[in-house]
Amino acid sequence: MHRIGLALGGGGVRGLAHISVLEVLDSMGCKPSVIAGTSMGAIIGALYASGIPGKDIKKLARQHVIFNEDKHGKVINKRAEIMKLVSVLSPERARGGLIKADKFYNRLFGEFIKSTFEELEIPLIIIATDYWTAEEVVFKSGELLPAVKASAAIPGVFAPILIGGRVLVDGGVVNTVPYEHVMKSCDVSIAVDVSGTYTPGKREVPGVIESVLGAFRIMQTANLNEKMKIIRPDIFLHPEIHNVKLLDFHKVEDVFGQSEPAMNELREKLLKLKAG
Repeated sequence: MHRIGLALGGGGVRGLAHISVLEVLDSMGCKPSVIAGTSMGAIIGALYASGIPGKDIKKLARQHVIFNEDKHGKVINKRAEIMKLVSVLSPERARGGLIKADKFYNRLFGEFIKSTFEELEIPLIIIATDYWTAEEVVFKSGELLPAVKASAAIPGVFAPILIGGRVLVDGGVVNTVPYEHVMKSCDVSIAVDVSGTYTPGKREVPGVIESVLGAFRIMQTANLNEKMKIIRPDIFLHPEIHNVKLLDFHKVEDVFGQSEPAMNELREKLLKLKAG
């Protein structure tokens, strides 16, 4: 039996494609022996490592999204749940971000994920960035939720997180797909890049927020391309996700649908792996 190491990258709402990856692994009986995650990859990785199957994580994601085909009663129920979440997204009065999301994370994930790394069913590695030293910060032990918050603290959107005297921001600043952290602990490494796909010919001028987030995405892609020249995972997935911005949480179903070809690719590679 091959030991599988799974690395889940950052990409905002596009990172929900990781859930489909987990569903494929579950359906084929390929449970990872170690997971590394950055930003949304850290969030999804923490849920899965806590013992929640991929299909249940997908239900959790869909619970907070309104689809066009939802009937009136379901929309009312969903709106009530969404408003509860919106009410805990408090504006950040300190420096560093538009939103202080402590209450949001505690409500959405606090009841689902374990309290510490040591309680997890699967070893988990979470990546954040020290803002002042520009260094990668690796979490493998201790309290889990603060590490997740730090890893997903998108610069300019979510306020930085203070841990151990360090000012921490999104792990994607230094390492958007941290596959090298699992390679020594597994036989087969799987890396999932959800940075999205550029649309040829698009020429519209972005708004202020999208300009900042888009530049962040370009930087991440350039860093990943350079790393891939030096060291590559055994299986690399890059779902082609078009026209879904970092914070387009109303496009969850688009993410699931557009990532399906990459999931078929993963199934084929896992079947070959099982065949020896």
